[in-house]
Amino acid sequence: MSYYKHHIFFCLNERKNGEASCAQHDAQAAFDHCKARVKAAGLAGVGGVRVNKAGCLDRCAGGPVAVVYPDETWYTFVDHSDIDEIVDVHLQQGRVVDRLVLPPSVGR
Repeated sequence: MSYYKHHIFFCLNERKNGEASCAQHDAQAAFDHCKARVKAAGLAGVGGVRVNKAGCLDRCAGGPVAVVYPDETWYTFVDHSDIDEIVDVHLQQGRVVDRLVLPPSVGR
């Protein structure tokens, strides 16, 4: 068994040169919301879920983005209800939220 069942990393990068970045889409608020939801659901901690901040994940064109490991599932999201769905369906039930999956062709 691994230490955590899932890690979810949120890109919080902000580009100063005006290029697209996740910070422009209030990624910090999504991170904060996810962390609170994971804790409230009793999923946080050893054997459960760890919510992590990340710098640039190099998928800026799909921003904001988050990635769940070890499942290697990349998500894009719009609002807190999308984050709730990722927590409830993927992190709690183990099913991918297909409608929020970032297509593999989306990069920087």
